[in-house]
Amino acid sequence: MSLSTLSSLSFFRSLRGNSRQFAVIGLGRFGRAVCMTLHHLGYEVLGIDSDERRVSQILTEQLAAHALQLDSTEPAALKEAGVFEFDTVIVAIGNYIQESIITTLNVKEGGVPHVVAKASSDVHGKLLKRVGADHVVYPEHEMGCELARSLTRPGILDRFDLDPDNSIVEVVIPAEFDGRTIMDLDLRKRYGLNLLAVCRGDKFEINPNPALRLQKG
Repeated sequence: MSLSTLSSLSFFRSLRGNSRQFAVIGLGRFGRAVCMTLHHLGYEVLGIDSDERRVSQILTEQLAAHALQLDSTEPAALKEAGVFEFDTVIVAIGNYIQESIITTLNVKEGGVPHVVAKASSDVHGKLLKRVGADHVVYPEHEMGCELARSLTRPGILDRFDLDPDNSIVEVVIPAEFDGRTIMDLDLRKRYGLNLLAVCRGDKFEINPNPALRLQKG
């Protein structure tokens, strides 16, 4: 799971905007991607896993500010590590359902105000909700949907869903728009679109001039 793939998921909409510190429990592919993304965005991240190899790898690759090896099913270990002091904890354990549920229960009972948990199935997700998870994410399902959209609509370069009815989408300018101005196209009236920016090379022109002529590709 790459940085760009993760950032397109609804996962980040589940994180509270006022949090500056995050603990990520479970450093598999999803947990690593969460650590890396948050760390690159400038947040302080504590990575946790029971596997010493994964903890060492996170530290070696500098994907988190701190990383600890501990058993997250033990409340005393979580308390000693200071996990209960975090505003937001992400339980990224997906394949070990029992450990995932117990860990989620532990951090909620420890007083963590916002817990985001990864689920591998609908039943897993329901159980996580029952033990107190504030938000449950299904990254494999979301990635599958994203892949299907990209394969069936090749003109779309990237997509970020705001809610079920609204998305921010980056698209290749089609041939039928070539040489026409933004004003001529009247995108809002004809297609229900609001044009936020036009990209030229690596630079985005935000709120472009309506007289700007577009070029295909």
